[in-house]
Amino acid sequence: MKDIVEYTDYRKFIQDYYDERKRSSAFTWREFARDAGFTSPVYLKYVCEGKKNLSIGVAGSVANAMGLAGFESTYFVLMVSYAHAKSDVAKRAAFEERCALARAHKVRVLGSEEFDYFKSWKNPVIRELAVQMPGAKPLEIAHACKPKISATEVSETLDFLVKAELLKKGKNGVYHQTEKSVSMVSVDAVPVAARDMQRQMGELAVKALDLPLSERDMSGVTIGLTRQAYEKIRKEIAEFRRRIVAIATEDDETEQVYRMNLQLFPLSERLEKKI
Repeated sequence: MKDIVEYTDYRKFIQDYYDERKRSSAFTWREFARDAGFTSPVYLKYVCEGKKNLSIGVAGSVANAMGLAGFESTYFVLMVSYAHAKSDVAKRAAFEERCALARAHKVRVLGSEEFDYFKSWKNPVIRELAVQMPGAKPLEIAHACKPKISATEVSETLDFLVKAELLKKGKNGVYHQTEKSVSMVSVDAVPVAARDMQRQMGELAVKALDLPLSERDMSGVTIGLTRQAYEKIRKEIAEFRRRIVAIATEDDETEQVYRMNLQLFPLSERLEKKI
């Protein structure tokens, strides 16, 4: 069975624990439920199937039934807390608490670096600038950012990018990207952070409206769509985004760092057809 920090879904962890016990003994859901303090012999089975939820209040009892103690028990409870969080703010707080707990015990949470990367617009911008400004001091990079940030923020961001292996610093002090682009791993907490970045980029886009037309290109269209048309447009946007990335990566050099937002969102409630 994998280490608990490799799990993001408490249901999957419980199921894997049960399957492992079942392979080596006559372990049953009834026995498991009894050990955890449930009167229903199939409650935990229903939890794993998504038919029932595990409350935060009983998460500790289930952790004890699985033999978890100390750090692992707390981590399991935090997984349950994350699953029940209703807002991005609550989910982010629960995930960050899990990461902090893991770091304190010298282990890494799956997706933690990606989560931190997508939390701030400064990370992708400085990741691009550092490579295109070889030998530049943090203050020089800070002055190249729009909006302006401090040299301290640049230094902290560079340290994080190197630690997360998103940048590599050569012996000559020149930075190189380990990968041309950064994508989200299959961890549900990462899109939570990505939405934060999208909000930040949206705010920067509003400020960019004050730039001369020669420096920015913004347009939009308001249209009525069926669900079928919407899905077709989503595919077109995905293909268009891939072509943009291909064009951008044709050149090894960069003259300026840009952000392109592609947005398609509803401006009305769904209209019911009249019979």
